[in-house]
Amino acid sequence: MQENHSYLPSADRLGVLIASILLTFALTRLIESPQFTLTFALPGFYFSYPITLSSAMALLSAALSATGMSWLTREHPALGEKPNIEHIMLPTLTTFVIGAPLTLLPNGLAWWIGFSFAAAVLVIVFLAEYITIDPSAPTYGFARAGLTALAYALFLILTTSLRYSGARMFLLVPAIFIVAALISLRILHLDGADRWDFPWAIGIGIVCAQVSAGLNYWPLIMR
Repeated sequence: MQENHSYLPSADRLGVLIASILLTFALTRLIESPQFTLTFALPGFYFSYPITLSSAMALLSAALSATGMSWLTREHPALGEKPNIEHIMLPTLTTFVIGAPLTLLPNGLAWWIGFSFAAAVLVIVFLAEYITIDPSAPTYGFARAGLTALAYALFLILTTSLRYSGARMFLLVPAIFIVAALISLRILHLDGADRWDFPWAIGIGIVCAQVSAGLNYWPLIMR
């Protein structure tokens, strides 16, 4: 029992963390709030972005995920005094990204399926990140493979959500670049070497942003 405890997080802490994040998702659906529009105007340029309760709850859920994952990993005996920033990145991005499709889904069965899927994804990413703290863990290989697959799925969910939300180009391209770069940085860091491949991550982010911009302009070119 003691050996298993060193490889898996506390069930109580994990349950509290996931329940808190899911509560923010549920409150976004239950509470209706007025919409405010943030505007910024310059000669020849006009920027407007609607701010709703969903925007605030998305930031709140991401903050809960970051602080909760830090709280969760600090009990791992293999972490010691090492920084845990690498184990916070992907759970935070996961929480932020999976909240976007939930706001787009209609009320009813579709939303509950999405809500259940979000809960399952959160459990997987928190457990996998906790396991990867110790490379000698018996399930380290499975956790590493799971995080890699989840990262790719996360990027697909983000691009699909941005596509169907009708986000404008000047918001879509930076979002794709930032998320692609951070996801790539985490995946590349899973190789076990104690280094951060920033040039590769930035390059991958630029390529993904350019491809996304090209795909959005493609329908205009074909007309």
